[in-house]
Amino acid sequence: MPEGGTITANIRVGQNFAGSAYSYIDMNIARFELVQGERVVPVTGRMGDRPALNMAAPGPGLWVAVHQTTDNFLRYDKREMFVDFVTHKDFAWVLDEHAARGLPETGFRERYSRYAKALLAVGDGAGADREVGLLTEIVALANPYADDLSGGLPVRVLYDGAPRADVQVEVFARDPAGEVTVTTTRTDADGRAVIAVAPGGEYLVDAVVMRALEPVAEDDPVWESLWAALTFTVPAE
Repeated sequence: MPEGGTITANIRVGQNFAGSAYSYIDMNIARFELVQGERVVPVTGRMGDRPALNMAAPGPGLWVAVHQTTDNFLRYDKREMFVDFVTHKDFAWVLDEHAARGLPETGFRERYSRYAKALLAVGDGAGADREVGLLTEIVALANPYADDLSGGLPVRVLYDGAPRADVQVEVFARDPAGEVTVTTTRTDADGRAVIAVAPGGEYLVDAVVMRALEPVAEDDPVWESLWAALTFTVPAE
């Protein structure tokens, strides 16, 4: 976008770039900022605003929109839903642990939250992503708007500030014609993965942390998933 323009972005939940756009609702937001280097600009809005991010660009360069949700909850009334989820996200070990903990096959709850970042170019888009202190996050190690991506876009996946080694990273790519492809890759010992990209493409990269919760009350959640996501666009040639 040009310097002096307006930054707009929707909050979406879904798959294959088809999720519904959510309004700005305070109670659903734990953190919402624009970050550039050490500069942090809070994102504010009015209840019901859509797009949820709609504000004047604070200046030129690469801005990182940071959005963290509050906790949400899901009940698994069908075992297949849970099996499909943990299998798709490469958490086969969860099924064994679930059984070992003596948990029911259905009727249990999961707590989940999302930790999203979006790379936005204002003017020339110069600058770099950085760790912003989310519980889990994906950090771009190159700038998709300014750097040579012929070898792909390297990223690092973090949990609690530490690299996540040998974990699945899912990549949703939408080409200029609107066709969406979904692939997976894995991080190396340093939590690093390389995302294959093409000019004019839009990308959503995600990595999920799954961890056990010990319930206190009868209906407390027994699992928690933490969803890290990074979105960006590669300029057309």
